[in-house]
Amino acid sequence: MKVTIDTGSGFCFGVVNAIKAADEELEKSGHLYCLGDIVHNTIEVARLKTKGLEIIDYDKFKNLKNCKVLIRAHGEPPVTYEIAKKNNIELIDTSCVVVKKLQNKIKDNFEKMQIAGGQIVIYGKKDHPEVIGLAGQTEYKAIIVESSENIDKIDFTKPVRLYAQTTKSVMEFKKISSNIQNRMKSANDGKQIDFITVDSICGQVANRAPKLKEFSQNNDVIIFVSDKKSSNGEFLYKVCKEANPNSFFVSEVADIKKEWFKGFNTVGICGATSTPFWLMEEISKCF
Repeated sequence: MKVTIDTGSGFCFGVVNAIKAADEELEKSGHLYCLGDIVHNTIEVARLKTKGLEIIDYDKFKNLKNCKVLIRAHGEPPVTYEIAKKNNIELIDTSCVVVKKLQNKIKDNFEKMQIAGGQIVIYGKKDHPEVIGLAGQTEYKAIIVESSENIDKIDFTKPVRLYAQTTKSVMEFKKISSNIQNRMKSANDGKQIDFITVDSICGQVANRAPKLKEFSQNNDVIIFVSDKKSSNGEFLYKVCKEANPNSFFVSEVADIKKEWFKGFNTVGICGATSTPFWLMEEISKCF
């Protein structure tokens, strides 16, 4: 059986940077705090824990003093930096540059919308760490929408600035944008509306969808490797499944079932932006 690993899969540059920074600090000191999971992949987190990485929550973070804490690629709200300054915590900030840029845009426009009586709307998963960081730029006043079905929280008579979590679906973002625009036109009796959409979805993530679609169509069976906690993994797996019904979601070697491959000749292995390449290589050795 021919097995091919998708060379475009694996960590995005933001996660690569965070993992590299953690590895380097752990080599020097043997211990490092990380605020939340450094990446949404249980196996990679477990690897780093064996080297001395300690995952902490906000409650523990608030009580730390005089130490180092890594900020993951997802980014953090302003309050995190305020606590660090107050408690003399040295931050190893590996916030993704794309996320950081988005945070700054949202903060700037939030101040303008406050004056104009408008709203900041963010398309994303409300409990996702990136979205929490983005909402923090608006003093948590941003309206979070997870799909077109819950845009009713928006006041369509007031100005809107629409943004998206960097790892969300481009198609769904366009759908939400169109629906909001139509609802605003209806609510304003055809008058000119103040609605601006800011496409903030990471190009590196968005470009993976069409490439994975082609990769899935060129293989008999697809093994998509991702942690179930990965929002990006959930989206990209759907892309594979739609392109090739013989696509299977696995988080580790133990999830693979031999009956998936009966009568087939080629297997394609791919994964999310939070999936380590070494894990896909390990899974490829099963064939």
